[in-house]
Amino acid sequence: MENKKNRTVDESRERVLLVCVDDGTRKEDFDSSIEELKSLAKACYMEPVGVVTQKLEGINKGLYIGTGKVKEVKEAVSLLEAVLVIFDDTLTPSQLRNLQEELGVPILDRTSLILDIFETRARTREAKLQVESAKLKYLLPRLVGMHKALTRQGGTSGSMSSRGAGEKKLELDRRRIEHRISELSRELEEVVKERQVQRKKRLEAREPLVALVGYTNAGKSTIMNGMIELYGMDQEKKVLEKDMLFATLDTTVRHIRTGNNKDFLLSDTVGFLHRLPHSLIKAFHSTLEEVLNADLLLQVVDYSDSLYREQMDTTWQALKELGTGSIPMITVFNKADRLEEPVGYPKIVGEDKIYLSAKEPESLALLTKMILDKIYAEYTLAEFLIPYEKGQIASYFMEHSHMVCQEYGEKGIRITTKCHMADKDKYKIYLIE
Repeated sequence: MENKKNRTVDESRERVLLVCVDDGTRKEDFDSSIEELKSLAKACYMEPVGVVTQKLEGINKGLYIGTGKVKEVKEAVSLLEAVLVIFDDTLTPSQLRNLQEELGVPILDRTSLILDIFETRARTREAKLQVESAKLKYLLPRLVGMHKALTRQGGTSGSMSSRGAGEKKLELDRRRIEHRISELSRELEEVVKERQVQRKKRLEAREPLVALVGYTNAGKSTIMNGMIELYGMDQEKKVLEKDMLFATLDTTVRHIRTGNNKDFLLSDTVGFLHRLPHSLIKAFHSTLEEVLNADLLLQVVDYSDSLYREQMDTTWQALKELGTGSIPMITVFNKADRLEEPVGYPKIVGEDKIYLSAKEPESLALLTKMILDKIYAEYTLAEFLIPYEKGQIASYFMEHSHMVCQEYGEKGIRITTKCHMADKDKYKIYLIE
């Protein structure tokens, strides 16, 4: 057991004890998994004061950990004055109930911890509906075992427990929870319809969509804000940027105006995580569909993290599940400035890799060039003669293509532009051969 009682802790936060089991089935490094659980707890405004670990060949079906280890955890709770125990795995309803009775303190598992984080990060109506639905579906079979965990009391305004969410959930009996889940499903259907209308308008306008994807805290929001800063956009368009897991949850889309009609939409999506609960991926599927409509994906990687390859694997698996295999991707190796052995950056390697620091304008300018080369690859130089009575077509090209020149003659507007090949074909009757 790792003892932290004599170290400095933030006493305003809930003191929590972490329990991690290595049963040989984890794909990620066990030590890094412990550190990640600590980060998740801190992201939930808790203070980890100790860690209990155990190596098992097989999980105890009744208690998850061995009976001897249960006693060790109980002693650690008393010694470290922990008010909550968090297990780094998803517990079954019976395991949760049995551990609750044995330890005598509230218990959370990895899934419920992540759900709590998502609940605090949700800002848009859609995200709030998705999180509430996922949380209720998780809670439904665990009503008895979750009782004490959901009614834990904290004493500070920053604490997760002070919001009374648990108490509110407990007032719902099984029937009311099922009824609420049905209501949420109907509300989400309406939100999805609204999102589909917005997507249709963007597709009709032929605005290229670039989606930021990657492991949580890799620097996606930093890139988004850096682009907004670089191209002189309204500072209010910036998104929350913080060195914390799941600092941002809601999908945001910003119009990046690089000049001369070479613009694109940039979408910032929720980050992925090792063993991210499947229910959450499913719950956020409509939001993540933004990725499926992208013309280009930017997989942002924390290159300074020694486990960046494992994090890339996690992202690839999540994207594969979503079905993004045919979408072009650029791998952005971010935080190159943090390496102990510096590498030259910003630097493009091949056609689909770039090493950079998202905090530096030079890096973002090079990334933008790379993006434009990709998303405008299907644009071709064409010359049109548009009759004056078809002025709306000329206006369309002025808004959605890269204008080279335009002249006003007797027969109409003569324009030379780099346009999408689909537009060239659509308006081919006005082409000048």
